[in-house]
Amino acid sequence: MHKLIRRLIATGIVSIPRPAPEHFTQDAHESSRALLRQLGRALAVRHVDSGSCNGCELEIHAVNNPYYNLEGLGIHFVASPRHADILMVTGPVSRHMAPALLSTYEALAEPKRVLALGDCAMGHGIFHANYATVGRVAAVIPVDITIAGCPPTPAAIIDAFVALIGTSVSP
Repeated sequence: MHKLIRRLIATGIVSIPRPAPEHFTQDAHESSRALLRQLGRALAVRHVDSGSCNGCELEIHAVNNPYYNLEGLGIHFVASPRHADILMVTGPVSRHMAPALLSTYEALAEPKRVLALGDCAMGHGIFHANYATVGRVAAVIPVDITIAGCPPTPAAIIDAFVALIGTSVSP
């Protein structure tokens, strides 16, 4: 036991180094400031899992941790579509989720913005076409922007938010 504790103390805290600043960081902060000027508040996102394998959800959780700090950019998740500015959908739309996804979309306030996150939501993933699914998200509701990847990286998710913010708050 003492040997293990000594080794832990000698090693210190080992973690993955923070990623090098990429192009999305500056754009995200500029878009965040523009968003706050235009809306006067943070951007609210409602997430709907319409039948995914939860790979995309793991990346959504990664975007919310302090490593990427989506909250620090003024973007946060809400529990109700009535409070949301953007609807983010993951996975192919299962037959049982199609009516719920449509009613969630209808509950969004105008202008309605939709992100389809991941290959399955775009109709390209391994679960895209089978007896239990309707298919891609665009088959049920209109989609403004898609994020490719299985699953997409947190940087790609932030880039998509920046692109969507740019289209929704630019004068």
